[in-house]
Amino acid sequence: MELFVVGLNHETARIAVRERLHISDKELPSLLDLLGERPEIVERMVLATCNRVEVYGVSEGDARSAMEAVVETLATFRGIPAADFAGALYRHATTEAVRHAFRVPCSLDSLVLGEPQILGQVKAAYAEARARAAVGTVLSSLMEQAFHVAKRVRTETGIGGAPVSIASVGVDLARQIFGDLSGRSVMIVGAGEMAELALTHLREDGVTSVLVANRSHDRAVALAAEFHGRAVTFESFRQEMVAADIVVSCTSAPHVILKKEDLQRIVQERRHRPIFLIDLAADPRDIDPACNELDNVYLYNLDDLEQVVQANRAERQREAGQAEAIVARDVELFLAWLRGLEAVPTIVSLRERVEAIRAQELERALGKLSDLTPEQRAAIAGMTRTMVNKILHQPMTELKRQAAQQNGHLYASVLRRLFGLEER
Repeated sequence: MELFVVGLNHETARIAVRERLHISDKELPSLLDLLGERPEIVERMVLATCNRVEVYGVSEGDARSAMEAVVETLATFRGIPAADFAGALYRHATTEAVRHAFRVPCSLDSLVLGEPQILGQVKAAYAEARARAAVGTVLSSLMEQAFHVAKRVRTETGIGGAPVSIASVGVDLARQIFGDLSGRSVMIVGAGEMAELALTHLREDGVTSVLVANRSHDRAVALAAEFHGRAVTFESFRQEMVAADIVVSCTSAPHVILKKEDLQRIVQERRHRPIFLIDLAADPRDIDPACNELDNVYLYNLDDLEQVVQANRAERQREAGQAEAIVARDVELFLAWLRGLEAVPTIVSLRERVEAIRAQELERALGKLSDLTPEQRAAIAGMTRTMVNKILHQPMTELKRQAAQQNGHLYASVLRRLFGLEER
């Protein structure tokens, strides 16, 4: 019995290869069933996201044949030659398989280090495999331990703490200025993808009032409706800014659209209440950098936010070292449990062998003692069972203890040889 993982991700395969091998949610049950038809694979689970496709499995014997069976099955399922993607696959067995299974839900193997979505995706993949009766003792234990490790990494390290996207950094800075964002108002100038993403984060953090200005008024109306806000004309956005605590600007204008003197009038009308400006436009900027000289004005442009992002990424990388240490410790614990599990068949066989001898000799002895009462027969039978249990207790206890060690398989092998269990 051996654990294995076969898969590819953003580091090993180009996007074109990942797209050809992608498995949709609807296809997942069919692939699990197809993998289950391979006798080399006794347990299986498929994890498919936009950046990875992985098969976790347990083989009855050597993992190499099981891993080749996975490659063949994926090729058949997708209808493409195995040669088109086999070179991008990683193949992990035993120790490395366990390590990989723990690192993935901890987001140590993700494109964005520390991102939280992967844990939910792994849990969903495990739930689907359980629903198809595709997992047993080993994979179930592996996944439950992986979720425990991921929880420890989240609570004991700061790997997911510092935001590492432009939009999320902007929202984090807004929280630092205003504290709770509940009840705050935001204006979006321009209706591009990055501005929309920032608006999404702000709404999730409690911003209630949304204003949208865009040169295409129809686009402004559509975006405002999506976020239950109000569209304003592009020409009137400066007047409307008086009501906004947070302004996110991202247009393709060939010149500055908000000058220092414009903002000075707005601040006065706001009675000098703080206003937070996020300029996401590339050169040229949307907002005059001199606006930062005004009191109660906080202006961050794309370069400022990118510097914060880089610093936060470095912080996550430092936290990743502590996370890797947690993973390494739990890998060893799981491998010890797995080695102990491998001793179970030997223990069962030994007990069955000795019990058969006990029953045979007891029947022979009782056949010669025909004048015994039922109570006496039961007493003798109980005595023989007690003797057997006491004789087996020490070797079984030692075998379980040694099985968790690196050379534990040697003890099981010797025990099988001594009691002739290999013949059975």
